[in-house]
Amino acid sequence: MHALGRHVLAEFYGCSPDILNDTAKIEELMVNAALEAGAEIREVVFHQFSPQGVSGVVVISESHLAIHTWPEFGYAAVDVFTCGNTVDPWVSCYYLNKHFIAERMAAKEIKRGIFEYGFEISHTQQKSAV
Repeated sequence: MHALGRHVLAEFYGCSPDILNDTAKIEELMVNAALEAGAEIREVVFHQFSPQGVSGVVVISESHLAIHTWPEFGYAAVDVFTCGNTVDPWVSCYYLNKHFIAERMAAKEIKRGIFEYGFEISHTQQKSAV
C-alpha cells in the first residue's frame, strides 16, 4: 500500500524542563532534527508562552515538524510529517528523544494520503439539526 506521506505523532516524557522552556534551544533542536533526517528547510516560526512553554513549526519541502512543550510536566508533543521517500521521520524523532534528554518516548506512525483502488475517498461534514 503506497502512501503520500508518513506522519509520526511523538510524545516525550521526563524531559529537561530547562530545555523545554528555552525557545532558542527548541528551535535549534527542531531545525537540527529536520536536517539530520535530510529535510530541506523552508520556514521556521517559534513562540514562547508566558509563564512557560514553547510552540513552533519547521516547514520543510517534504512537509513539517511541529512542537508544543509543557516544561512544568517535562513533556513535549511533536508531529513529524514527511512526504516522499527521501526523509525518514523516525530519524528526527530519535534525534529529539536524545537531545530532550527524555526518559521515555511514545510514538506512532500514520500513513497519509492512501489512495486505494485508484480513487480518492472523501467525507463531507453535514450540519447537525438544531
